[in-house]
Amino acid sequence: MILAAIDIGSNAARILVCEVEQRGKETNFNRLNLLRIPLRLGFDVFEKGFIGSKKKKMLIDTIKTFKQLMKVYEVEHYMACATSAMRDAQNAKEIIKEIEEETSIEIEVISGELEAEIIYENHFAELLDDKKSYLYIDVGGGSTELTLYHKSKVVLQKSFNVGTVRILTKKVKDSTWDDLKDTLKDLGREYQDLIGIGSGGNINKLFSISGTKNGSPLSTSTIKEIFAEMEPLTVEERMHKYNIRQDRAEVLVPALNIYTSVLKWANIDEIYVPKIGLADGLIHHLYDQVLN
Repeated sequence: MILAAIDIGSNAARILVCEVEQRGKETNFNRLNLLRIPLRLGFDVFEKGFIGSKKKKMLIDTIKTFKQLMKVYEVEHYMACATSAMRDAQNAKEIIKEIEEETSIEIEVISGELEAEIIYENHFAELLDDKKSYLYIDVGGGSTELTLYHKSKVVLQKSFNVGTVRILTKKVKDSTWDDLKDTLKDLGREYQDLIGIGSGGNINKLFSISGTKNGSPLSTSTIKEIFAEMEPLTVEERMHKYNIRQDRAEVLVPALNIYTSVLKWANIDEIYVPKIGLADGLIHHLYDQVLN
């Protein structure tokens, strides 16, 4: 079975195409293609409150490209979701309607809580030690999703409007930072020896830059060191020094800011970085829907 997941975020849009094979009790999700387009919708939305004509055209063209890719791979089922920027955009409904009229692709704008829940559906929780407590941290362009697992059960799923693009556009409210801080400090007090799990392009790039061995956790001290090293540099200097694209060079520093803050407030010493994200969760979510 060939499935596709479209994730329209505040910084980029992605399509993940997977072949799903059922072998006995085991289900294998084999990635066939992952395409990322840096649309950066959040720069419009968080500054102006809506998606402008240029970004709208880019989004429609991107969805048309994704549709062609699905046709080539003979995708049988797909799911398309939009997150923080589209949640905030005043003209989201009319753009989604226009996209459906032009491409027949239906896009669902999901809540931050559902976003956290879908990421959880990667089923990686099955691999965790049921005696330990884990905080899953997903930092996006418009929001940060937290999911707390205690003894293999989800005890908290919460979304905060703190994201990399929101920081760059100076649209994160002090009250939101305070809410995030208070939530994390409470968790740090209640759950001892929390272990972090991070997802998304920024933490994956950070993991790569750090030179940490695959499967090993990234230490909080290493993240702080990279943050201190990267923050004073210009975007061009970051691109050159770390061999990264411009859009990644811009958002990495605010992402580091969020991660260092989260880890500090929750009293977390290390964070694991499995290569998973919302698109992976969408594939699992879609597969479960198809089966049922």
